Amino acid sequence: MGETKMSTHLSGGRLNVALLQDTLRNELLNLLQLLKGPKVIIWDDWLAGPVGLVAQYSFLQGHDVKNMFPLRPGSLPSMDVIHIIFIARPKLSLMDLIADYIISIRSKQSLSVEFHIFFVPRKSELCKIHLTNRGVMDNLKIQEFRCNIIPFDSDVMSLELQNDFRENYLEGDTTCIYNAAQALRTIQQLYGIIPRVFGKGQAAKQVWDLLCRLNKEEQSSGVKGASTSCIDQLLILDRAVDFTSVMATQLTYEGLIDEIYGIKSGTATFPREKFESASALSNPNPDETTKENERVILNSGEELFAEIRDCNFNAVGAALSKKARVIQAQMDERHKTVSLPDIKQYVSRLPQLLANKQSLARHTTVAEYIKEHIDCFNFHDTIQCEEDFLNCMDNEKVSPYIEDLIAQKEPLTKVLRLICLQCVTGSGLKPKVLEYYKRELVQVYGLNTWLTLCNLEKCGLLRPQQGTRQYAVLRKTLHLTMEESELSDKDKGYLAIKYTPLTVRLSEHIAKNRGWAGIQDVLDLLPGPTIDELQTLQPRMARRNSGSSENSSSIENPRVILVFFIGGCTYYEISALRTISQQEDSSVEFVVLTTKMINGTSFIESLMETD
Repeated sequence: MGETKMSTHLSGGRLNVALLQDTLRNELLNLLQLLKGPKVIIWDDWLAGPVGLVAQYSFLQGHDVKNMFPLRPGSLPSMDVIHIIFIARPKLSLMDLIADYIISIRSKQSLSVEFHIFFVPRKSELCKIHLTNRGVMDNLKIQEFRCNIIPFDSDVMSLELQNDFRENYLEGDTTCIYNAAQALRTIQQLYGIIPRVFGKGQAAKQVWDLLCRLNKEEQSSGVKGASTSCIDQLLILDRAVDFTSVMATQLTYEGLIDEIYGIKSGTATFPREKFESASALSNPNPDETTKENERVILNSGEELFAEIRDCNFNAVGAALSKKARVIQAQMDERHKTVSLPDIKQYVSRLPQLLANKQSLARHTTVAEYIKEHIDCFNFHDTIQCEEDFLNCMDNEKVSPYIEDLIAQKEPLTKVLRLICLQCVTGSGLKPKVLEYYKRELVQVYGLNTWLTLCNLEKCGLLRPQQGTRQYAVLRKTLHLTMEESELSDKDKGYLAIKYTPLTVRLSEHIAKNRGWAGIQDVLDLLPGPTIDELQTLQPRMARRNSGSSENSSSIENPRVILVFFIGGCTYYEISALRTISQQEDSSVEFVVLTTKMINGTSFIESLMETD
């Protein structure tokens, strides 16, 4: 039952994402069923959360999995099992940990144990050689668990690649390009060939070219996927096309949760204190209130979260108050129940009412935590600085606010994020300004910072100003920013969302015009090649096959556009795409596929050189 409930929120859109979850879960189940007897799974830490969205622990327990442990340095307790399974990415550092475990267990365990590795998403010859050199290959049986896409929500899927942008742009490792192309193959095998393909950026072109090559190989081998399509258009976007949207602070409810507390695999962790009173009321067990942190699952399976996640934070308080009044009115109906049928009906609704009340208390607490953070002057000043840069104000000179942050030795990620935003919105920094920032950063934060600055320059996040001011042209042409006069009264204030991501404007144009027509001048200002291709597809008489959601109507279906972000995507970009889909005149539904969920801080951290 738990597994069925887990999938419910995945099948709410035009594209039945639950189909992907079922496919991956069945593949894991088939691998486990090959191994008869009790098992222990040792997880690669990075995979535990994402794969948990495919198959929960309760599901694994039903298939003879007795325990699970993280793959970390150290030793394991003695275990009375036949199979020990390592589920890991093909990384050499992880192979060393696996080899250490095997050597340690062999020396302690008297009973015969079989060792297995399930490589995710595919095995690596380099890893096999490394394991051979460590002397453990003879004790290992190797399988592939092709879990290359993780379903997050009915309109969000992620490859969850840890450092894809860094590997591709800094280290020249194009593994992420191959993984992205394979992910698109998986999508097309499940949901059909996508007839129209658009894209922008170097990485987007690399993925598309590799996908074409893989498709040709597949056709020659006689392997066939679904012949009809559930997805009308594919838009592949390289993250390097729009750094601005990553560097700017996300001001939606879900975006701020990610900015302040971080969202990992659809779950955020908050301090326990403010939850304790609500928890004590709903759960009198004292053991449950001793946890240090509160984990909150964030997906559309929770009705209230689905309503407020894409809201500007300014509107969240009013939405929660309205919900509280509705719930209170529903609870008060018990005083009006007189007849036996009325009482019976009320009792049947009571579990859902109590669940709604608990959900309201939880998100009210989360909103309080966020408000504490954003009410401080420091946050206010940061947003004002960002807003000036986004409106092309004061991005030609050294920012006094950034100078103050450096002098106070604020977190380096915060400082670099603002400098990078100033750079990308100014289409570069004046050479004197760039050199000044570099000098100050190295003097205050240490020589190691120089390596990080070199990485940012190599990626194009820091560069000297030259030629056309591309961002200034794009801002006006695509209407990326809103003036105060354009905002409604309820949206005004320093937390008002006044910036629309460039990636969202490109997606919106594709939706309205069914192609790039009319914005060739804009595309020429953006880095990398442009994609506009037609894939062969059989006649679409029965185009909505089993890949479509059961919940959706078959009459006048909106078009489905899959937007694939190579290099990461922010929650605000997803919220902005949902907002377009929800407009009254919209005839399109966006589904997001990304290599990873990111924000400005996590993106900068992935490019930094640590000691």
